[in-house]
Amino acid sequence: MKELVIISGKGGTGKTSLTAAFASLCNNIVLCDADVDAADLHLLVNPNILSRTDFMGGGQAVIHSEKCTHCGLCKELCRFHAIKENSASDSFEVDSIACEGCGVCVDFCPEKAIDFQIKTCGQWYISETRFGTMVHAQLGIAEENSGKLVTLVRKEARKIAEAKQADLIITDGPPGVGCPVIASIGGATAILIVAEPTVSGLHDMERAIQLALHFRVPGMVCVNKYDLNPDKTNEIVDIATKNGMQMIGKIPFDPIFTQAMICAKTIIEYTTQETSTLSKIIKDIWDNILSTIEIIRKKSSY
Repeated sequence: MKELVIISGKGGTGKTSLTAAFASLCNNIVLCDADVDAADLHLLVNPNILSRTDFMGGGQAVIHSEKCTHCGLCKELCRFHAIKENSASDSFEVDSIACEGCGVCVDFCPEKAIDFQIKTCGQWYISETRFGTMVHAQLGIAEENSGKLVTLVRKEARKIAEAKQADLIITDGPPGVGCPVIASIGGATAILIVAEPTVSGLHDMERAIQLALHFRVPGMVCVNKYDLNPDKTNEIVDIATKNGMQMIGKIPFDPIFTQAMICAKTIIEYTTQETSTLSKIIKDIWDNILSTIEIIRKKSSY
């Protein structure tokens, strides 16, 4: 099963808008929104939710006072200073905000007086959109284990794609280079890094490229709003080429992207390839992506 994961070294590069635009150019695909910390692909594809499932994430330590002998070992071992002594009740309590759910206190409590309750950290969904089936999720505010949730939604998307015999999974990945990004690119056929021609955009694209190289995931680079800073665009092209990344295309700045988003449409739906130069550029980039993915697939089969 082929999977294209679209990522960016930083947020705000237009990654999700391009993901939706590419989806509108396909027929037999499955969409996956792996940006679970700040999911927004649903704003453009208007999903009809078919199923909703709780995501059970990390544990939360709870001290049972009736079993506790007040030895203080848990407080001593907690490196996050999450266990406080309540002088009024002469007991130890867990600060739910400071607790990182590492479980050290649970393992080392001599009286087994600390419970580790698994909590609901978010929800994941299977939905139908006008572009096909979509698997997406929403992590709760300030909750952790986003990497596990990313792995879960990708796994479910793959199951659906195989059952439907889809041609491709298009995954909207998270920005940055942290745990969620690592979870989103592992095992992918290829990734597309969307960069913007700014100092931070260039720096963060380099980090994303190094991540892809480390995990040996074939990569492509696309520059969005390239005409706002041609010099930085040239630097991006040079760095991508030196690192063996396929330069897949450059997209000019155009406010019509924002107009399309306001109407909850992709740029392809909002305009037409016959009348819009921008739509034609994106269509050409998508054709280049498909050609590159096919070359990658053939090489990997040897």
